[in-house]
Amino acid sequence: MQQPNHWWGESKKLARLTGPILIAQLTQVLMSVVDTLMAGRVSSTDLAAVSVGGSIWVPSTLLILGLALALAPIISHFDGGNQRHKVANMVQQGLYAAVIGGVLCFVIIQCAPLILNAMAVEPEFRTITLDYLFYVSFGIPALVVYMVLRNYCEGLSFTVPSLVIGVIGLLVNIPVNYIFINGLYGMPKLGGAGCGLATAIVFWVMAIAMVTYVTCTKRFEQVRVFKQFHSPNWDDIFYVIRLGAPIATAMFFEVSLFAAAALVIAPLGAVVVASHQIALNISSLVYMVPLSLSMAVTLRVGFALGAGNPANAMLSYKIATIFGMTFAAINGLIMYLAGAWLAGLYTDDQTVIQLAAALMGLAAIFTLSDTFQAVAMGTLRGYKDTKAVMFITFLSYWPFGLTLGVILSRTDWLVAGLGARGMWIGFIAGLSVAAVLLAWRLRIVSRRYRLAHERQFAETAAGSSS
Repeated sequence: MQQPNHWWGESKKLARLTGPILIAQLTQVLMSVVDTLMAGRVSSTDLAAVSVGGSIWVPSTLLILGLALALAPIISHFDGGNQRHKVANMVQQGLYAAVIGGVLCFVIIQCAPLILNAMAVEPEFRTITLDYLFYVSFGIPALVVYMVLRNYCEGLSFTVPSLVIGVIGLLVNIPVNYIFINGLYGMPKLGGAGCGLATAIVFWVMAIAMVTYVTCTKRFEQVRVFKQFHSPNWDDIFYVIRLGAPIATAMFFEVSLFAAAALVIAPLGAVVVASHQIALNISSLVYMVPLSLSMAVTLRVGFALGAGNPANAMLSYKIATIFGMTFAAINGLIMYLAGAWLAGLYTDDQTVIQLAAALMGLAAIFTLSDTFQAVAMGTLRGYKDTKAVMFITFLSYWPFGLTLGVILSRTDWLVAGLGARGMWIGFIAGLSVAAVLLAWRLRIVSRRYRLAHERQFAETAAGSSS
């Protein structure tokens, strides 16, 4: 039986994985910020079109992301169990599965005219939004390739490529945006729609860079993923889908929770909506740290289980929880004490600043619950336990969290209507319930793995002695 790593050794390994993933995630957020800033300089209509277009295509890419994320624990299990010879086939099967997600994503984007018709938007707004989505759709195949290969690298605990290529994508995004928005160097002047074309180009640059990296660097000599062609194997493809579809669905429940909350509080007025958006934006940036920890702990847990070391899997979870909760506590304190200053970075409206500061006081608590549930969720993915995560997140976020938020924010059933504060209390409650249930589920799954491993070890020892 393998002995678990020491706390310090495991902490260093977890940190080395988390750092590059964090920077890669931040580059993706910054690309969206760049699109928003540059489109806003053209006109408010272009800015709105890019925003609405993004709200259509970005959630649809969860279909691709969820299927790609399923590869990371599968590959890390192979890596920990010295079964790298199985990796190339599984990556190609994962690519086939992700293509299915890409096709569905493309179909959703093509339904944009129906969505805009239902919104009854102005003709100019509609035209810019559809042009933006038309250009973005050309990048979907590249996004499929990039996400699959990124999770292939991370499954083998190589997270630096994600960092480097993410930075490359950001550096390409800025000038290409500027060129196509303004029509420089003989290119057409596309306005906000140019952000869509720039996004597609960036996806292709990142995909080509990732393909070049995994096929040419010496680090991947043992596992050349494209050295041999593997035809589609539906058992393997459905295995990836069985793991990945619940991941995508769980992410959709979380994204849609915040989208639904925005619709619930929209009738309360512009000041309330603006304050809510500021608090949510800051919380989303902060969430990059627990999200990155969650992705890193998935890799460490998968590797430990593949190596037949369930004790080290739980050690990784405990360390990630300590890291995450320490960061959340420090960050929560900053949000509570400096909420007004942070809100002042977004607006000069004192009414908005005061309400946003109050919401960030609640966001400080929200961050603790969010971090705890994110780390537990990432650990369960390392155990390949994704269906339970899907059901837990749905029950916690929607029937409980959103319902409570609606009651507290828009009715007098329990207390006098709290407005946006009530919705944030609903967020806290939903995420707290998810954190408790995910931790409970993790305890069950980890105990099951530990007992199975001990039984197998005892049987092996008995066979050797006889």
